[in-house]
Amino acid sequence: MKLCVALDLESKEKCLELIKELKGLDIWLKIGLRTYIRDGFKFIEEVRKISLQPIFLDLKIYDIPNTMADACEECAKLGVDMINLHASAGKKAMQSVMQRLDKASKRPLVLGVSALTSFDEEEFYSVYRQNLEEAVVNFSKLAYESGLDGMVCSVFESLLIKQNTSENFLTLTPAIRPFKEEANDQKRVANLKSAKENKSDFIVVGRPIYEALNPKEVCEKILANL
Repeated sequence: MKLCVALDLESKEKCLELIKELKGLDIWLKIGLRTYIRDGFKFIEEVRKISLQPIFLDLKIYDIPNTMADACEECAKLGVDMINLHASAGKKAMQSVMQRLDKASKRPLVLGVSALTSFDEEEFYSVYRQNLEEAVVNFSKLAYESGLDGMVCSVFESLLIKQNTSENFLTLTPAIRPFKEEANDQKRVANLKSAKENKSDFIVVGRPIYEALNPKEVCEKILANL
């Protein structure tokens, strides 16, 4: 299991300070919408000058098939190690992305987003008119058949996804509160024990690390528990 640290701080300078503090640890760095929109692709170049830790570019791409393939191709050119897209865009879109990326000399891992961890069962149904668990399994099967490397999901669907696809189909689980910290705006949160039991391959931790007085100490504690 690998730890992804979310770089969701309020300024580029604070993100870079955090990266410097965590340099050398066996972690991934997650660059999300807020940071990417504010700081752009140049930020990735700045990160690379500080650290060689793998980068997960978390943009949750969702559009028509050709536009998604174009966007993912541009992401791959940035030299990032993992990207994601919405599995609800459908099989044709996911296949278009993989066909495009498979032509590259080196492609990033590609994960499909199932159901956002901010959804509870009621809100998910109001949008998708499906049971959350059934929908996640369906999204995951489509992603697996389309050649993706894995899924973004809550801890509670991780094992189910592997049982319905393959043990080697990766799961990345956000909304981890490693030591039972406050859930904030997340609904389906879990701790490290649950992540292990449900065979998460990657866990994402944000606020419990970057809001801590000593982020490096929290990271080291998480890594020791993994």
